[in-house]
Amino acid sequence: MTNQNGLFVIFAFVVALIVAYATTPLSIKLAFKIGALDIPKDKRRMHKKPTPRIGGVAIVYGFIISVCCFASFMINGALNKPLLGILIGALIIAVLGFLDDLKPKKAIVKFFIQIAAATIPVLMGVRIVAVSNPFTDMMVQMPLWFSYSFSILWIVGVTNAVNLIDGLDGLAAGVSSIAALALVSILLMQHDANPTMLILAAALAGSCFGFLPFNFNPAKTFMGDTGATFLGFVLACISIQGPFKSYVAFALPFLILGLPIFDTLFAIIRRLMKGQGIMTPDRGHLHHRLIDMGLSHRSAVIVLYALSAILGISAIVMFVSNFLRALVLLLFIVLFVVFIIFTRGNAEKEEEPAPMEEAAESAPALQEGAPTEADSENAEHSEESSR
Repeated sequence: MTNQNGLFVIFAFVVALIVAYATTPLSIKLAFKIGALDIPKDKRRMHKKPTPRIGGVAIVYGFIISVCCFASFMINGALNKPLLGILIGALIIAVLGFLDDLKPKKAIVKFFIQIAAATIPVLMGVRIVAVSNPFTDMMVQMPLWFSYSFSILWIVGVTNAVNLIDGLDGLAAGVSSIAALALVSILLMQHDANPTMLILAAALAGSCFGFLPFNFNPAKTFMGDTGATFLGFVLACISIQGPFKSYVAFALPFLILGLPIFDTLFAIIRRLMKGQGIMTPDRGHLHHRLIDMGLSHRSAVIVLYALSAILGISAIVMFVSNFLRALVLLLFIVLFVVFIIFTRGNAEKEEEPAPMEEAAESAPALQEGAPTEADSENAEHSEESSR
């Protein structure tokens, strides 16, 4: 990578940060004007008052401006098709998210549009052609049909995974920025670093950092589906063009995006075991369980930041050292599973009602002469007799 490309990476980060920071207050005003507010109406929502939910517009705007300024749309006289495909697909996802934030759309409709959006970059070269065996250095070539289908599945899956963790103030933006920085680090260490993907990852991280001051608890605005699905889509595409193209590819994207991926997988398993649809919202995500354990809003977010950072650092160490990478991957997956089970057990214990406490709470009402159902029936009978 040339010195000019290195400077462009820094500039992409800074410009995206400044633009996102400057435009987020404008998105807040727009949200109040058009009524794009998230009103707390169920137990899943952690906020107490109506909050603007189209802050993702600022993330998208900061990212697009930065990429247009510093990314190369022509390479060796030819159109940079992967970049164009990512931008077109990401804009479709952003528009879909914005419309959903204004008026919720059916899950099946959004799913098919996401597939269509993911197909665009895949057809323009953003696809997984081979993966490495995590236990050897050999590359396994994919059949063409599997390459296309798996790439689309990966993009749609990560898009929704990031969206699902957007349940606490600052969580999705922080986790996405950590993942983007991990991708930047790995791309910088590659001998044949892709300058386009470096610009995209740096711009994405900058947009998240510019948005976070308004989104961290207590949040002044939410990114909504506009921002969350956009972040997931771009991260998925960068991981395909970056780590998935390297010889240690198989493990790295799963570590970098480990938090949203595993939380989504557990959500799907949990809902299937309960006989629910996989798109049915619930209060079983990892961030909900941390809150139910007694952690404060900010503490829960910081814990998840730390977990995401550990996974990202593990991916970087794995890329550099190349030592026992399969063992490290399995170790972190096992630790993550144990952590999930532990938090689930504690949350379920806290949710169980205590019979003695319920009896104690109902006793004062009887002692204070609160009317019972029998008293009410007697009163009605006496009224009918008097008539």
